[in-house]
Amino acid sequence: MSIEAHLAKLGVILPDAPAPAANYMPWVRTGNLLFISGQIAANTDGFITGKLGENMTVEDGALAAKACGVSLLAQLKAGCDGDLDRLVQVVKLVGFVNSTPDFGDQPKVINGCSDFMVEALGDKGRHSRSAVSAASLPFGVAVEIEGIFEIS
Repeated sequence: MSIEAHLAKLGVILPDAPAPAANYMPWVRTGNLLFISGQIAANTDGFITGKLGENMTVEDGALAAKACGVSLLAQLKAGCDGDLDRLVQVVKLVGFVNSTPDFGDQPKVINGCSDFMVEALGDKGRHSRSAVSAASLPFGVAVEIEGIFEIS
């Protein structure tokens, strides 16, 4: 089954890849690696804003991280000339969580993206990862995640 067919089975339809908000590339391909710039938490209603430990639960943050994962796959599709089946492996994700100084569950928040990658991509979705706190993120979003992907 193709990746997009599996995504559809999961009820996930990829949006068009979000355009960059400033003077940077949304993705850069070098050799077999595709580096995808940070994708901020957004859905069809707009930005998913909030601060973990203040006005968002871990579950809300995990949903925001999953939204970042959907955007990462949309950028991956663009970087693979529309063919997600060129994916070999998700190599690494780096997740930033807009959180208070005393909040310590950043890994649980970023699990929303990690779990989505494995659910959507199987073993190709398993990856190395960092999950860090940020005092603030662009537009007040709850989560931003960047990724490195191996493609054929």
